[in-house]
Amino acid sequence: MKLNQATDYAFRAVYYLAGLPKGQLVEAKTIAEAEKIPLRFLIKILRSLLAAGIVVSYRGVSGGYALAKEPREITLKDVVEAVEGPIELNRCLVDPSECNKNQSAHCSLHRALFSIRQTLNRELAKYDFDTLHKN
Repeated sequence: MKLNQATDYAFRAVYYLAGLPKGQLVEAKTIAEAEKIPLRFLIKILRSLLAAGIVVSYRGVSGGYALAKEPREITLKDVVEAVEGPIELNRCLVDPSECNKNQSAHCSLHRALFSIRQTLNRELAKYDFDTLHKN
């Protein structure tokens, strides 16, 4: 499993915004330059973060982007899911009827992957952007 480039850029954009004073707006161009993210790609990522309620945007001359929540309320898991969707390791975890053997309830592989997914979700949820900024 590998997180995609958009997720890495989303982490960096949220991290940048978390370092600003509360409510300060910043243009996408400023974030792109500071974090070395291609502007067009960043705008697409910001749309995903906006839809997930992680950032807010304001149009106009004084417009820009800011966090929609306190940095302590935004986790790495939130950002991953905003960009990539829910974390699933195997299709049978999403829909048991997708199990090739039709035994997802009894399958030791299913149970192992479920446990790994739970651990990954828990670990990603442990890290919020306020804590990350303090370290």
